[in-house]
Amino acid sequence: MPNTDIHPELRSVARFLPRHPIRSWTLPAIRALDTLQRRHTPDDVEVLTLPSGVDVRLHRPAGVNQPAPALLWIHGGGYVMGTAQHEDIPCRRFARTLGITVAAVEYRLAPEHPYPAPLEDCYSALIWLARLPSVDPTRIAIGGVSAGGGLAAALAFLARDRSEVLPVLQVLSQPMLDDRTTSTDRDRPGHRLWNAASNRFGWQSYLCNADPEAAVPARRTDLAGLPPAWIGVGTADLFHDEDLAYAERLRAAGVPCEVHVAPGAFHVFDALTPKASVSKHFSGSQTASLRRALVPA
Repeated sequence: MPNTDIHPELRSVARFLPRHPIRSWTLPAIRALDTLQRRHTPDDVEVLTLPSGVDVRLHRPAGVNQPAPALLWIHGGGYVMGTAQHEDIPCRRFARTLGITVAAVEYRLAPEHPYPAPLEDCYSALIWLARLPSVDPTRIAIGGVSAGGGLAAALAFLARDRSEVLPVLQVLSQPMLDDRTTSTDRDRPGHRLWNAASNRFGWQSYLCNADPEAAVPARRTDLAGLPPAWIGVGTADLFHDEDLAYAERLRAAGVPCEVHVAPGAFHVFDALTPKASVSKHFSGSQTASLRRALVPA
């Protein structure tokens, strides 16, 4: 069992964070707040609507005049909330630090749009990204945070099975991978922002009547041939156990997998405390994995 004591650098923030932020009756209010918080689009971000109807926020590297590597990034929110705009800061950092094109996809949300609609939105964005003249289609990574990490893991299966675009890396940050985590009370003292009850609501909304054996990454049995992975999670995160179990299954299937465990870190701690050393170490490991896969020396 992981140590769920909150990291000293994170305690002041953790004190004010809820453990159970999402319920069916709070979802409309949270989405309304997301809408109110949407800011004017910065000059360095392009908002585009794809032929499929999906919106993406495109971050292009400065001074790159030839086809460059790219990253498709997927926002979190338990499959039921969140926006691509929430990911502007990490996407901008990836683009500037690595000199890559980054596209953040505005996928449809459950429960109005359950599986497979969000996943298909991500796949259409991946195909579009690979066809951009400014992108090298042989050097594309996929990734995301929380439910976005879960969608990235599912997208890795879909890309493998359809064989149109083959990502070279999947970056799974605190990913929401296994609906079975909701089957027992796994809440621990260090959990913040996402607990078993929230997780149950998110998965029920996303899966609806879908077959979990097909829709849930951790339930898939054939992991061979998936792209190499980076998986990062905190010891005080509800997803800690399922993420490490998935990493072991990837390795057992012959898929290289780097794991970064942040001590005393709760869910999405890095976005809330970006200046903490534990957050910088986490994001640095993530960026380094992308550099090795996309920008080899």
